[in-house]
Amino acid sequence: MATVKFDNATRIYPGNDTPSVDALNIDIADGEFLVLVGPSGCGKSTSLRMLAGLEEVNGGKIWIGDRDVTDLSPKDRDVAMVFQNYALYPHMTVADNMGFALKIAGVDKGEIRKRVEEAAKILDLTQYLERKPKALSGGQRQRVAMGRAIVRSPQVFLMDEPLSNLDAKLRVQTRTQIASLQRRLGVTTVYVTHDQVEAMTMGDRIALLKDGILQQCATPREMYDRPNNLFVAGFIGSPAMNLVSVPVTADGVKFGSHQLEIPRSDLAGAGSHVIVGVRPEDVEVTSNADGLALTIDVVEELGADAYVYGTPADPAIQLEGGGDDALAKPFIARVDGRRVPRKGETVHVYPKSAHLHVFNKESGHRIG
Repeated sequence: MATVKFDNATRIYPGNDTPSVDALNIDIADGEFLVLVGPSGCGKSTSLRMLAGLEEVNGGKIWIGDRDVTDLSPKDRDVAMVFQNYALYPHMTVADNMGFALKIAGVDKGEIRKRVEEAAKILDLTQYLERKPKALSGGQRQRVAMGRAIVRSPQVFLMDEPLSNLDAKLRVQTRTQIASLQRRLGVTTVYVTHDQVEAMTMGDRIALLKDGILQQCATPREMYDRPNNLFVAGFIGSPAMNLVSVPVTADGVKFGSHQLEIPRSDLAGAGSHVIVGVRPEDVEVTSNADGLALTIDVVEELGADAYVYGTPADPAIQLEGGGDDALAKPFIARVDGRRVPRKGETVHVYPKSAHLHVFNKESGHRIG
C-alpha cells in the first residue's frame, strides 16, 4: 500500500496543441478510494493510464509512495489494473486467469494456488474456479478480473470504468461490493467513471475533470454542498442543480418576485446579474405569488416524493447549465408525493436560504 501523487502531470498527444491532461495535481492518501469523474474526453482515463505507465507523461511527475515512477515501465510500478472489458483469457479456467500474472512472475505453484483461493473466497468465486469465462455471467467475469488484481497484492488498484458493461441492477450491486472490498483490503484505489452517481456512492473523495483540467477534488458531501464553480454544480447531483440567472439588487438578488438577502460584500464586482443555484430538494414550492413563476410540464411520481419539471412563465428568465443538447433545460423541484401540482398548473418557487449557491456569471466561480 502507498500514497499516490500527481505533481503537475501533463499529457499532450502528438499532433495536439491542447493537453489532454493539463498540470494535474492530486495527493491520494494511503488506503484512499479516489474516483476520477467527468464527461467523455475530459482526461480521466488518460490520467489513470499515465499512473499505470501506459501513457507517456510530457510534463510534471507521478509518485507512488516515495518513488518517482514517471519514467518507470508498467511492470515496475507495482500497480494492478482492472479494465472495462475484463480482458480474460477464454481458454483458461478462472483459477488460471487469476493466477496468470503470478505464474509469469515465477511465483511458486503452491503460493499461487493459496493466493487464488484466498481471493476467490473474498469475491465469492470459489465454486467457479474450474470454469471457463464463457460459463460465467458479466458480474462474475468482472469479479474474476478483480481477483486477478487482488492476487498480485499491489500497492495501488487502478480501475477503468469496470462496471460499464453490466446492466443497471448489477451495476448497483457490484459497485457496493467493490467499495466494501476496497475498505476491507485497505489498498489505495484510483477508479475512473463517467457516472457521477457511481462516484458519489463509492469514493472517499472525488476528482472532477473537464477538458483535462481539475475542477475540484473533495469528499462527495463537500462537492455536493459547496461546488467550486458552475460546472461542478451542474455535473454533481441527480437530478441536476437548477441554475438561474437573476438580477443583483441593493439587498441581494431578486429570484422572480422573491428577495434573496445576500451580503453586498459577497456580490462586489459580480456585475448586474449572478447565477443562483438550488438543488431540487431545496426548493420551496408555493401557490402564492412569491418567487419565480413556473408552468408545470412534467410530473414524475416516486411514491413518497415527486419531481416536477417546469418552464419559467417569464421568457426573459434564463436557466443556465443546459449542456450541449438543444433541448431547453427545465427547472426541477422535489415535492411531497401526496401534494403534487398538476401538469399545466402555475406555481411559484424560490430557494431555501440555508441551501443557496451563488456563482459569478462571467467567471463561473462560487461567490461566498
